[in-house]
Amino acid sequence: MRILTGKKPYKCQLCPKSFAHSSALKRHMRTHTGEQPYKCQLCQKSFAYSHHLKTHMRTHTGEKPYRCQLCEKSFAQIAALKAHMINHTGEKPYRCQLCQKSFAQSGALKRHMTTHTGEQPYKCQLCQKSFRHSCAMKAHMRTHTGEKPYKCQLCQNSFTISWYLKVHMRSHTGEKPYKCQLCHKSYLQGGDLKVHMRTHTGEKPFKCQLCQKSFAYGSIMKRHMRAHTGEKPYICVICNNGFARIEALNIHRRTHATEQKSMCNKPCSKRSSPAKQLKLQRGIQLQLLEMESDSVADISQDAEPFMEKSFGCGICDEMLPIEKEFLRHCFKHRFSPLGDVLTYFSQFL
Repeated sequence: MRILTGKKPYKCQLCPKSFAHSSALKRHMRTHTGEQPYKCQLCQKSFAYSHHLKTHMRTHTGEKPYRCQLCEKSFAQIAALKAHMINHTGEKPYRCQLCQKSFAQSGALKRHMTTHTGEQPYKCQLCQKSFRHSCAMKAHMRTHTGEKPYKCQLCQNSFTISWYLKVHMRSHTGEKPYKCQLCHKSYLQGGDLKVHMRTHTGEKPFKCQLCQKSFAYGSIMKRHMRAHTGEKPYICVICNNGFARIEALNIHRRTHATEQKSMCNKPCSKRSSPAKQLKLQRGIQLQLLEMESDSVADISQDAEPFMEKSFGCGICDEMLPIEKEFLRHCFKHRFSPLGDVLTYFSQFL
């Protein structure tokens, strides 16, 4: 009858909430006391309410009683099914009042708001780094502990985050779920597709704050900034000259090969000793390895190649029109024995 009349005689002494039944007040008090009387017998986790324990047990049994009628996916919780259904309806009822972006879930909006406020409430006690989300901090802590709980059952690689494992598994299955609707190229990750779409839209989201030039890819903007800073990260291991672009270092490296060729025309008495020649050749081999390593790291941020003039390989003279193809080609030489590289350079001695 109290439900019909709206009477709530059982009042919490710690907060203004009232309840129709004493049992409801008793359950509510656990939010203040922290009492968790319901314990899982399999993993010893405790819960304040019996239905929370019941839901938790599904993580052990694998039970997923809530099924989507449109795509047959199943979920352990009804809340997860409701959130999933928004993927079919496209409904995004939660809108940011600052930038008008909309979200399917309230939690997503809450996380988004931290991009405006800059709030980073989760702080690592070991290195004092701060994070916007608890899950980010949890993943970060594994960099200190070395824990990699997500293991591939096919190749035994381990990962700190479940998403990394999920993406990695696609390398075994060949799955590329992110497809461009304009040219039908497929990608392993949504971020790769997003980057690819810029080739169609012409979007250039990376803007230089010094000269206002815009770029489609972060790696290209990073290279551009060297024109302002004067940074020259690509160093020739033979003469220590520095270059802002790896293409310039590649061209420069050929001058050392030319020097060796001119050495060949000198009288034998004026030639460098074999030890010096071998040192120079080893320097060139080290330069190749350093170029390959730096180049792959430099373009790893963006999936799309950077169009430039032709790139020539100093080992086999092959010319390639695209930098990314050139880097892949260099990778083939990386594992060549040093003798193979020295055989090539012996024609200049």
